[in-house]
Amino acid sequence: MLKENTQKLSLLGSVSLGTGVMIGAGIFVLMGQIAELVGDLFPIAFIAGAVVVGFSSYSYVKFSNAYPSSGGVAKFLTKAYGPGTAAGSFSLLMYISMVVAESLVAGTFGAYTLRLFPQEYTGYTSILGVVLIGTAYIINISGNKIIEATATFTAIIKIVGIALLAISGLIISGLPTITGNYLPTNSQPLPEGFGFVAALALSILAFKGFTTITNQGGDIKNPHKNVGRSIIISIAVCTIIYVILALSVAGALSIDEIIIAKDYALAAAAKPIFGEWGSILTIFLAIIATVSGVIASVYSASRMLGMLSKMKQIHNLNRIKNLKNPALIFTVSLAILLTILFDLTRIASIGAIFYLIMDIAIHWGLFRYLKKEVKFNPIIPIIAIFMDIVILSAFIYLKYVNDPFVLIVAGIGFVLVFLFQFIFMKSHTDKNGNMHMEMKMGDEEMMKM
Repeated sequence: MLKENTQKLSLLGSVSLGTGVMIGAGIFVLMGQIAELVGDLFPIAFIAGAVVVGFSSYSYVKFSNAYPSSGGVAKFLTKAYGPGTAAGSFSLLMYISMVVAESLVAGTFGAYTLRLFPQEYTGYTSILGVVLIGTAYIINISGNKIIEATATFTAIIKIVGIALLAISGLIISGLPTITGNYLPTNSQPLPEGFGFVAALALSILAFKGFTTITNQGGDIKNPHKNVGRSIIISIAVCTIIYVILALSVAGALSIDEIIIAKDYALAAAAKPIFGEWGSILTIFLAIIATVSGVIASVYSASRMLGMLSKMKQIHNLNRIKNLKNPALIFTVSLAILLTILFDLTRIASIGAIFYLIMDIAIHWGLFRYLKKEVKFNPIIPIIAIFMDIVILSAFIYLKYVNDPFVLIVAGIGFVLVFLFQFIFMKSHTDKNGNMHMEMKMGDEEMMKM
């Protein structure tokens, strides 16, 4: 419980948490995966992804300004769809995509850290990821001030460090030559431009950390204004850093070299430009970035799960005895399980699919059900929905061709989420068909969670 305003997050702290989640995964692992799909067009893929996210963020800003709360997306979906299976299911998909992001960043931490050790230790990536998640748990139980101080300190270090690295690398290597002639060697022939559209799913995933800012509504000063401001600032900062760094990497390495080192592409790109010390510096920056990313993501995801419990969209976690902060414990446990079971490419793919589905639900909910309650331009959510559907369809087909196991796992997860919500909602429906979901809870009460 937040007892006084001094415990509230500042705008700087909120931006630090948002960029912490975004930069942690977006730069250090997704760059190589995107290059594997589109070749030397991957810097442009980040620009295109930023454009899509720009349209997408509009709905979240409008929601956040109207309904700031610690529930974030869960609160938005419930406002749009009302209490029931749809709101609960899409909220859980968002929660799972957030936990997947934790796992992705934790795995990235392991991949980069192991570059400091001999080759025979490469199998310990998951173990290091689990250690980081455990550390994030300890920091998260220490309170908002510790979280904000840690996030702000690490965000400043990594943003300044990465920006200097990117600008210096770009100056030394020069602007890369972009031809667009790359053809993936590990997939069946696809229509021209298809791979680029599919790759945008991963590019968007690099920015999705902005959605975690919506979960700070109960913990941030002046939430009706600062949540939206934090979203816009975080996206702008990350876009600049992503594009400059992508151009720097493209100038330092060939596409084949980037693909070979896709789990640690930045460290590989620094070596030919700055030498061994440059590579080591990049590894330490990656460690700092991924540490702050996991801390921020654990914070936001556990807050969302706690709100889902309070809103009775899942079982009441507070009834679990002998556990302090069960939402945090469950979030950390699920992230550890994913880190152990899946590699970085599959983790990213599953997260992208779940996120895009939930994102479509957010835009449709605003457009279809809240025209009288929230002031917004209806054209922008429609454009966002169209973009999401096109990108999701292309990405699903690409995975069907290259890695259908990802679609099987995502499909099973999707069905289980909706089945769980349907059964759970039935248990909260009386004989008159009314659901008792504590919908009258105000923002002030939500902020006391």
